[in-house]
Amino acid sequence: MRYQATDSSLPALKITHNRSENKILWQTVPGASFVMGGKGKENVHEVKGSFFIDDETQDTCEDQTVTSLKVIDDTLVISGDLACKSGKSIGYTFSLKPHSNNQLSFSAQLDDTSYNRIYLNYASEKDESFYGFGEQFTYFDQKGKKLPIFIMEQGVGRGSQPFTFLVDVNASSGGSWHTSYAGVPHYMTSKMRSLFLETSEYSSFDMTEDHQVQIALFSNSIKGRIINGDSPLALIEEYTTYSGRMRELPDWIHEGAILGMQGGTEKVMAAYQEMKDKKGAVAGLWLQDWVGQRKTSFGKQLWWNWELDNDRYENWGDMLAGLNNDDVQVLTYINPFFAQVDDKPNVQRNQFNELLEKGFLVKTHNGEPYLIENTSFSAGLIDLSNPEARRWIKQVIKDELIASGASGWMADFGEALPYDSKLHSGTPVESHNRYAEEWQQVNREAIDEAGRGDDIVFFSRSGYTKSPGLTTLFWLGDQLVTWDKYDGIKTAVTGLLSSGLSGYSLNHSDIGGYTTVPSPVSWLISHRYRSKELMQRWTELNAFTTIFRTHEGNRPEANHQFNTDEETLDHFARFANIYKAWAGYRKQLVKDAAQKGHPVVRHPWVHYPNDDAVRLLEYQFMIGADFMVAPVLDPGSASVDVYLPKGSWTHLFTGQVHSHAQGKSIAVAAPIGTPAVFYKTESKPGEQFRQRLLTDGLIE
Repeated sequence: MRYQATDSSLPALKITHNRSENKILWQTVPGASFVMGGKGKENVHEVKGSFFIDDETQDTCEDQTVTSLKVIDDTLVISGDLACKSGKSIGYTFSLKPHSNNQLSFSAQLDDTSYNRIYLNYASEKDESFYGFGEQFTYFDQKGKKLPIFIMEQGVGRGSQPFTFLVDVNASSGGSWHTSYAGVPHYMTSKMRSLFLETSEYSSFDMTEDHQVQIALFSNSIKGRIINGDSPLALIEEYTTYSGRMRELPDWIHEGAILGMQGGTEKVMAAYQEMKDKKGAVAGLWLQDWVGQRKTSFGKQLWWNWELDNDRYENWGDMLAGLNNDDVQVLTYINPFFAQVDDKPNVQRNQFNELLEKGFLVKTHNGEPYLIENTSFSAGLIDLSNPEARRWIKQVIKDELIASGASGWMADFGEALPYDSKLHSGTPVESHNRYAEEWQQVNREAIDEAGRGDDIVFFSRSGYTKSPGLTTLFWLGDQLVTWDKYDGIKTAVTGLLSSGLSGYSLNHSDIGGYTTVPSPVSWLISHRYRSKELMQRWTELNAFTTIFRTHEGNRPEANHQFNTDEETLDHFARFANIYKAWAGYRKQLVKDAAQKGHPVVRHPWVHYPNDDAVRLLEYQFMIGADFMVAPVLDPGSASVDVYLPKGSWTHLFTGQVHSHAQGKSIAVAAPIGTPAVFYKTESKPGEQFRQRLLTDGLIE
């Protein structure tokens, strides 16, 4: 890396790479402050995992002077003063140091520790798009937005009006366009620039100005890295050396559908038999209600006490043995909350009382267990900053989940650490975002210590910067059972595309969505229950992603399921087999994810960064470098517009070839059962996939 001052009359600092001095990796705005400080007090209000943050500014220090610029060994150190509106002057230090050939570390520190806001300003370009930031559900390009990074419940509605307003009035949990379970302070741009923070406090990235970006952090210091790379994939490879890369998935998970079902042994086995009768490929049964189920104001929820409910699942061992004979695995569920189970029959072990007695729950500042409201009940959160509590929960995972025969589970939640809580060690200010990582780490350590690190799969919805190196799989959380772009099926596509750039290479969504909202608000919106058409289209979408898994949703009886009627079951079984048919190519992509950090599902920009039309695509994606998928995401549609970059593309289902000297958008017929999926005509994996579908009678 090379640093140099500009020759302009307005001073600026720019960074280039030794191999490409024409490409500016980072540059200050000429004549403007690039380090600023301030003092503030954040007011944080939490409701059921949703956080509302209002920052009260007490002083700002925006006028920067440079009094010293020197190189110490291989570190550029700039220091000076910041003039504050209060009349006070505080010192600062800004440093740049090579971390590796393609990564440059930066840091800034305010000398006065009472000043707890630090800002970094630098140049951008008007036509520069900003991608990544972990799971972002509304926009793929964040240019023109001010994006906070603070993980939380994503909300119900997320800006879809008047629905979100009504949810907020009723429960204060509607969310907004930027709320995310897994925000990450990392981005890459259309100019092949990339940057990430190595900090965990609340941050925000202001990209509303054409000519600059401002990062704000609730801290006295900031630390991060600037990345060099000549392509999106190269930038991802560099970034994931820090975030970690996801472990390869075991072969069994590629064998077909993972059926999310509830209701006890007889009910789930009957549904499984329906799939067998249709010769639909099944890899596993996901039985989240293995611990028992209760009815709450939200719908059907679990008893948060992580042990097998033998009343609900009679003959559990025999059921597992029969499924294993069919090479079908069983997956269960856990989260880091624990609820009182005095009213639950057949409790063998009251884990809430155990944690209470040992003092292993997150506490209030008065030393009492911090009970967090969920829906109709409250629960305590295990304090993962306590080494003894970590050992305890790992033993629960080994004794209750692994010993039960589970080959995997949903490791839910992780984003709700209260901002005003008291921990065994550390502070919630620093620990809130990283609690998700700690939750994933104890799950990972448990399976490794049990000797099952290669074949058990747990899937996470929350996450932060280093989550890719800890969890084994992600899922996108709780979308509404709708078509909308705020919280419905469209957000499942956007979430996949954005998160893949931040190392979340193995990710998926619930087929059909999850959240059905009960009265008093649902009656005002006509489509708040999962329709047959939505179930079929979401089935088609997920057949071309990493995992093919269903969820009944929070109100199963109100929603159309994969086996509600014969036509839907036929459709679902066929696409389970289509998903299995490209397992060989998918396994290679999963290996690439483990070795390089490349996502399985990718925005076309990753492979066509110089095609301006590609940058505008919202709901179209690629599988690896060979396949282009344009799912139907609107009700009543039997066609879809597809942009095909220059070259020759073959329709996977019809065999029709489209060749263009330049990229072209075309209208493609896409009735239910024939989604718009193309492969590069010269692609060997594409030809193999199509031939497999023909041989298996899945297409004609």
